[in-house]
Amino acid sequence: MMKYVQKDMMKRLQIIALSLLLVAAPVSLMAQSDREEVDTELSAVTLSVTGSKVRVSGAEGETLEVYNLTGVKVASIRIDSNDKSVALNLQRGCYILKVGKVVRKISIR
Repeated sequence: MMKYVQKDMMKRLQIIALSLLLVAAPVSLMAQSDREEVDTELSAVTLSVTGSKVRVSGAEGETLEVYNLTGVKVASIRIDSNDKSVALNLQRGCYILKVGKVVRKISIR
């Protein structure tokens, strides 16, 4: 009986020691480098909306994707120049524009 008590006590001590090691272990985060990449990407591509016209700059060779708020893709337009204006024939409402990693929410009135 004494052996079982000693084994149980040893297991508990091991669990406590392991828990303390995990709590005291240093934690390193790598999110900073990913954020810099996104910031660089955001500064390269600009989207501006006037009425139902969208102007895309700095996205030559990319595709402009337009989604409604339920996530359904309603348009896909190839950007073939560095500065392109596109007339969107959409109903009034809110939409999400995506060019590469740049995403913007717009409202057509």
